[in-house]
Amino acid sequence: MDFFINNWILILAAFVSGGMLVWPLVTRGVAGSTVSPSQAVLLINREKGVVIDVSEPAEFAQGHIKDAKHIPFGQLESSTQLPSNKALPLIVVCPTGARAVRAAATLRKVGYQNTHVLAGGMAGWREANLPVEKSS
Repeated sequence: MDFFINNWILILAAFVSGGMLVWPLVTRGVAGSTVSPSQAVLLINREKGVVIDVSEPAEFAQGHIKDAKHIPFGQLESSTQLPSNKALPLIVVCPTGARAVRAAATLRKVGYQNTHVLAGGMAGWREANLPVEKSS
């Protein structure tokens, strides 16, 4: 018992560092997987993947993936634009990818287990020199 009292700082540091090692493993499964732009193209072409763009209207108008369904993040849970087939792969995208992670977690909660976040968001898509459409 004296060991724990005399070394409580070391024990606390061990628990904190262990928690930091485990945290990425715990959070990885929450939002779905992350896919590169090329992997997203394969999902779209080979598995009929559906792109869900959770950008705000002005961001969507500046540029989006062709045939992407525009559902702003705040309207995601109540949207009627989501596919009825919950087994289809969904590729969730936003300008940077940060909002898409939260959106993918929301989609998983409502039953879309095959969700993927586009790594780097629209910025990553553009860096891969893939086509972008603009709304008029």
